[in-house]
Parts: sequence; C-alpha cells; structure tokens
Amino acid sequence: MQRKKTERRVPLPAGLVPLLSQREIETYYSVSTWQIDQWRKAGMPDEPFAGQGRRYDLAKCQAWHEANATDGRAWSTADESQELAPTG
Repeated sequence: MQRKKTERRVPLPAGLVPLLSQREIETYYSVSTWQIDQWRKAGMPDEPFAGQGRRYDLAKCQAWHEANATDGRAWSTADESQELAPTG
C-alpha cells in the first residue's frame, strides 16, 4: 500500500533552512507585492532559486529589517497588523 504524500514528509537535514516564496513573505509581513519589491530594491536579501519567482530566508530578511530601521523601529510580523513596533 502506498503512503500519502503528507505521510512521506521528513525533517530537513541540519543546516538547511526553508526558503519562503514571494507570497509567503508577503503573508508573513502582511504586505503587498509592491512593498516586498520596494524592500528588495532597498536591499532586502533574496536567495538564488532555479525556479520561477524569488525565495527569501526569513532570518536574513528579519536581520535586514532590524539593520535598516531608520527611525529606531523594525517592521513587525503580520500578527501585529502592519504596525511598526519598537525594537526596545
């Protein structure tokens, strides 16, 4: 009997980080495609990808936001509904 695709999932090997698609990074930050494009033009890192679209390492994007907060604040996650949150 063949197993379902969902039953065949295995954890990622140590050191591999899942990359987010454009849609997933938009959902994470709760912003539009335009906003992601603006951030990318400003230097937000994306990862080489052989397929269509771009891929993003969430940790690198978060670090970029923290390093590039011009007013002492960093971009929050989608959980905080697009508001800027103080970084402390």
